[in-house]
Amino acid sequence: MGHKMARPEEKENDGLDKFARYRQRQRRRGMKLLRVWVPDPSKPEFLAEAQRQGLLLRGLPAETEAQDFIEQVFEWPEP
Repeated sequence: MGHKMARPEEKENDGLDKFARYRQRQRRRGMKLLRVWVPDPSKPEFLAEAQRQGLLLRGLPAETEAQDFIEQVFEWPEP
């Protein structure tokens, strides 16, 4: 009569929150959690470092290689 169907992740009280259950499901799917710290491009220090590195490349063969890579990344077709 008044039975409410439980979702699979709520079948038993396993003491895990929804994020822990999500991580468990992902691991079962063969996925691995990866946390990475990356530079914050909104910080002025990021811009200064990017400019510094760009100046180091100026006139070198690696400059063309770097520019080609950047152009390829931005030329990906829209889905």
